[in-house]
Amino acid sequence: MSQLWDFSGGIHPPENKIQSTRRPIRTASIPERLILPLQQHIGVQAEALVNVGDRVLKGQKVADVTTGMGVPVHAPTSGIIEAIELQQVPHPSGMSDLCVILKPDEEDQWVDLQPVENYQKLERDEVLRHIRDAGIAGMGGAGFPTTIKLRPPRDRKVETLILNGAECEPYITADDMTMRERASEVVTGMQVMAWILRPSRCVIGIEDNKPEAIAALRKAVQGTQIEVTVIPTKYPSGGEKQLVQILTGLEVPSGGIPADIGVMCQNVGTAVAVSRAIFEGKPLISRTVTITGDAVQEAGNFDALIGTPVSALLAEAGLQSNLLNRLIQGGPMMGYTLTTDAVPVVKTSNCVIAATAQELQAPAPEQPCIRCGQCAEVCPMELLPQQLFWYSKAEEFEKAEHLNLFDCIECGACSYVCPSSIPLVQYYRFSKGEIRNQREEQLKSDRARERFEARQARLEREQQEKEQRRKERAKAAAEAQAKKQAEAEQAAAQGEAVDDRAAKAALVQQALERKKAKASETSAEPSPTAPAETKEQPDFDALEKQLMQAKAKLNTMQGMLDEAKAQQADNVDKLERAVAKNHDRVKRAEEALSEARKQVAAEPETPSSE
Repeated sequence: MSQLWDFSGGIHPPENKIQSTRRPIRTASIPERLILPLQQHIGVQAEALVNVGDRVLKGQKVADVTTGMGVPVHAPTSGIIEAIELQQVPHPSGMSDLCVILKPDEEDQWVDLQPVENYQKLERDEVLRHIRDAGIAGMGGAGFPTTIKLRPPRDRKVETLILNGAECEPYITADDMTMRERASEVVTGMQVMAWILRPSRCVIGIEDNKPEAIAALRKAVQGTQIEVTVIPTKYPSGGEKQLVQILTGLEVPSGGIPADIGVMCQNVGTAVAVSRAIFEGKPLISRTVTITGDAVQEAGNFDALIGTPVSALLAEAGLQSNLLNRLIQGGPMMGYTLTTDAVPVVKTSNCVIAATAQELQAPAPEQPCIRCGQCAEVCPMELLPQQLFWYSKAEEFEKAEHLNLFDCIECGACSYVCPSSIPLVQYYRFSKGEIRNQREEQLKSDRARERFEARQARLEREQQEKEQRRKERAKAAAEAQAKKQAEAEQAAAQGEAVDDRAAKAALVQQALERKKAKASETSAEPSPTAPAETKEQPDFDALEKQLMQAKAKLNTMQGMLDEAKAQQADNVDKLERAVAKNHDRVKRAEEALSEARKQVAAEPETPSSE
């Protein structure tokens, strides 16, 4: 016999399980409408793959998750897609979510199924793909995608695989009846998961208040290495962390998961779904749901299609509307009140309690805490419920989180024993929700700040690049100007024309030299003995051209001087001397032109010969 350990706290509420175990599992009839929520798992909401008016077959994908964590949703039967719209879904808040509305055609026609003949010949990733495509998520209540759990990190080797058959919550018997009637599927499903994980130990944990299920499982595991371990009945022994501690003696660290200590837990319903996906090729389109409570005449378990309205199952169980006081999804300890019976069965639905007023009485008004300490005594996580309550009520969320608020499994044991009728779990849920909202807001703020800082860095980088390009252009312009100035100085020193300006200056200089030579020739007076000759008239056009050329060179040199002064160049003095020299040339050209004009004006008319 395997050694067992115990966990702190715990309670023994009335079980109320016998009402729903008197009959075998019944197959629920196909309703007029099936409501298929696109969010039936932890992770990203699935996206619809069908359109209104499409005909789908039983087992066909109607929605899938393309990116992120999630699993697909399948059509539970053949029919026509009637709508894709918001519908109320099972949730404590009574929220609505996007759903695919399927109208069955009563033909119940399957798609082509592809069972795996020998899964051990396939790669593990291929088997995991089959499980994922079957849309299997944890059916114990959390709805975590099964393939994610079956693919732990490489540094976390799973040594112990546990199948959770404790089902400690009062009223719920879905797992109990599944183990009784489908023990072989439970075992084969566990064998598939064990082949994927390769643990050294496989164990099914089951409470001792289920003798029929224990006998059926022990018979089914004969010839295998799977252990069936019976544990004492105590709530909440079916909690994942509590069951791990009972069967292994190991405690899951605060904020951690069982994989951190080499343990993995799966639900017996999940094992059945895995077995059907591999050996029959069937996706997860139905599950066992307990319909119980004093307001129904034939309490029991139903194999219901996913998407079946709760009202249809209540009708099959013989609901007495005049006696109904409350509808509870789940068990009385961790469940929540349904605001309507129109919500559908989803992959995580395991029980609906139709309770009368006497069966589950309304809680008494909340009274002040008397500090009795009973909540701390029964807490299976060894927390301080009283302090968590004070901090939650005062909205001192940081202090509550410091006291390991998120280790609370919300089992309700503290609320159950509280003599002041304080809804402690509701306070804890409120605090957790507020902390999550604050974290999301902080995350959004951090992302916005990162985007702003990235934008500022980009703008600064672009400005620096722009400034660098401007400096490079200025440097290139300065180098070009310096080169031109050097060439101008060289031209001035050598008298050579190296560009247009220098060429024009050379032309002006040549014109002035010609004018000077011509002025020297005309200034010589004829001798008295020389025969009288007619004096040559001055060439005004040439003189005026020389004057214009001299002024042009002067303007050119003046421009070079002004530019050099603006840039504070070193050759200003040289250019000033060149400008002064050109001023003299212009002056001499003007004097020559003026002298020629005077000469023509003073010369007497030459008498004509008769």
